[in-house]
Amino acid sequence: MTFSEFLDSEWRPALGCTEPACIAWAAASAAALADGPVVSVRIACDPRMYKNCYAVGIPHSGRRSGIRWAGALGALAPDPSAGLEIFRQVTPQRLAAAGQLIERGAVLAEVDPERRALFVEVTVRRTGGEGRAVVEGSHTRLVRLERDGVAQPLPAAADGAAAGADARRALAELDFDALAALARSLGDDDRARLRHGTALNRAIAEHGQSLLPAAFHRRSAGDAVSRAARLVAGGVYARMSGEDFSVMTLAGSGNKGITVSLPIALIGEDLGAPPERRDEALALACLVTSSVTHRLGALSAVCGCSNAAGIGLAAGLVQLEAGDAAALSAAVTNMVGNVSGMICDGAKIGCALKSMTGVDAAYRAASLALSGVGIPASDGIVGVDGPASLANLGRIATTGMRAVDAEILAIMREKLEP
Repeated sequence: MTFSEFLDSEWRPALGCTEPACIAWAAASAAALADGPVVSVRIACDPRMYKNCYAVGIPHSGRRSGIRWAGALGALAPDPSAGLEIFRQVTPQRLAAAGQLIERGAVLAEVDPERRALFVEVTVRRTGGEGRAVVEGSHTRLVRLERDGVAQPLPAAADGAAAGADARRALAELDFDALAALARSLGDDDRARLRHGTALNRAIAEHGQSLLPAAFHRRSAGDAVSRAARLVAGGVYARMSGEDFSVMTLAGSGNKGITVSLPIALIGEDLGAPPERRDEALALACLVTSSVTHRLGALSAVCGCSNAAGIGLAAGLVQLEAGDAAALSAAVTNMVGNVSGMICDGAKIGCALKSMTGVDAAYRAASLALSGVGIPASDGIVGVDGPASLANLGRIATTGMRAVDAEILAIMREKLEP
């Protein structure tokens, strides 16, 4: 795998949170297979997809949220080729029509508790037929299309979308030396794409500063790390609120893209690191984030901002200061020993605080590691080195926290009851 191939699969633009966007895109893909007014929309998904659609704002919707709104708006969108930027097609007329579908009970959503991986199935019935779309494994991996029960050809882009999960799996099998070498293999086009993504993420983060109270800025310290954490918080807050800014996602998450890219840019500037080194630090941060995401799952019981992007950021900060493989391994272990207990209770504006915590933790983990300080293997769940620590974190997230994830979902569903 070249770094360009990695970017093709893991560094993608999206508008709004990727889970509602995935639901809407699947609904648009299903609706495009039939003709006439939309009669009904049926959605089935895994528990974590539901969790991440629960409270997050949908762009252009007047701060509406929830899986039914995502499905209804997607079913009324005219062009599924927009992918995860599908919400740019929301108009006042389509918003009103989606509200009417929901009000008359024509949008149904159910959760399949047996699904462990990302899964979305949307069936849209129109007066001229019925379409069905299935997304599985990653947010843009369309695996099946049907019109009136008959399988339809998948678009050519579906082959490339399937590469995301494959890329993560391949990266998880590489050691840190190999990941660092891949990060140093950047071409000019790769560097331009990384910088473009950082610029997108910085734009929403700068906008997000205006949404946060003055006291939040006044009471935050002025050093580069604090500025970076504050900027990340603003970006995540704006995105979770449904503000109309595209972001560059990483491993299927815009919050991961924001959390990784902005601190490396700001702290790199503060250190006076040359742009080429900042590019390579961001490249390594992205690679490590995707590798950790494979271990945790595309959607996880633990917070991806801290446990995946935070770990990737720590690795990137070590690279930014030319740390060696031992420092990289120690930084990863320091992060696992610190933030592994942070749960994911769905996408929402509160993710801004979690991402801010991840930035601060990543800086401290990297700083200690660069000074030769790492959490010893005798402590808690950490292993003898970074890869072993990540393996243990994966066990906690995928097996140990199943009951926690179920309780989180139960609490969220109870809040919907009258």
